[in-house]
Amino acid sequence: MKTIQEIIKERILILDGAMGTMIQRHKLEEEDFRKGWFEDHPKSLKGNNDLLSLTRPEIIREIHSQYFEAGADIAETNTFSGTWIAQADYGLEKFVYDINYHSAKLAKEVADEWTAKDPDKPRFVAGSVGPTNRTASISPDVNDPGFRGISFDELVHAYKEQVNALMDGGVDILLVETIFDTLNAKAALFAIDEVYEERGVKLPIMVSGTITDQSGRTLTGQTTEAFLISISHMPLLTVGLNCALGASMMRPYLQVLDQKSTFGVSAHPNAGLPNEFGKYDETAEIMAVQIKDFLDEGLVNIIGGCCGTTPEHIKAIADLAKNYKPREIKEV
Repeated sequence: MKTIQEIIKERILILDGAMGTMIQRHKLEEEDFRKGWFEDHPKSLKGNNDLLSLTRPEIIREIHSQYFEAGADIAETNTFSGTWIAQADYGLEKFVYDINYHSAKLAKEVADEWTAKDPDKPRFVAGSVGPTNRTASISPDVNDPGFRGISFDELVHAYKEQVNALMDGGVDILLVETIFDTLNAKAALFAIDEVYEERGVKLPIMVSGTITDQSGRTLTGQTTEAFLISISHMPLLTVGLNCALGASMMRPYLQVLDQKSTFGVSAHPNAGLPNEFGKYDETAEIMAVQIKDFLDEGLVNIIGGCCGTTPEHIKAIADLAKNYKPREIKEV
């Protein structure tokens, strides 16, 4: 079977859509987040979606399967908040390994089932490594600009624990995503590098930043080009953008990555911007029209969806993308 590094040069790969949006359709209650694991836990757990890989695995399995059926080549694990830093809010630091391992194992089982149905379209699992809820570059205290809520070493420790568990669970790729602070991302990449050295195994790495508004900068003030340069010391499968913006607003920043990047380029935008109720109104058809601009310009190697996207969105994108060649990856 061909490697993903080979396939990405032959066709545009499809990443799945939003996990949270699909989970919301189930209208889950507190007991769903506790079932079989956390019945006696003292804190409220509702909304901690990563736990559902343990407590309601059938729901997560079904979501992965729906995205593969829609045409996705790559499924992200349900581990966006899978570090002890993020789980500390719920008092669940000691369950981080279980969350990541079982999320990866579950996604890999579904991916293998779909690969077996159609060996010419192998399905891959990307271990989702989120940004945590802390920033290493900015003080959370306006009265003390030198203060930091987290240290680089603490981030490295947290990411190493997550990455080891994801790899034990069988992921094919590691996806460091929704990066609002590049120093956090550098800690994640440093951790991944250490894990690879310790295990003697290297998986492809995807890195995806988030441009927070039309200034074209990350939350910590970096331009798209500066973000790219900051992480270019690592051999990456792709560098890309996700979240925060809809497809039309993301396009100019993808153009920068296309011009400057020697890696593949990925994008998984939101289904537009949220309305006053926090919902995303862009239909699959509207989003596909905007994604077509990416494809017409040859900007991407991997395309998918973030907040507000569903299997309907991914199917519309996949149906479109199969008619296009992937972006040509530039040599150094």
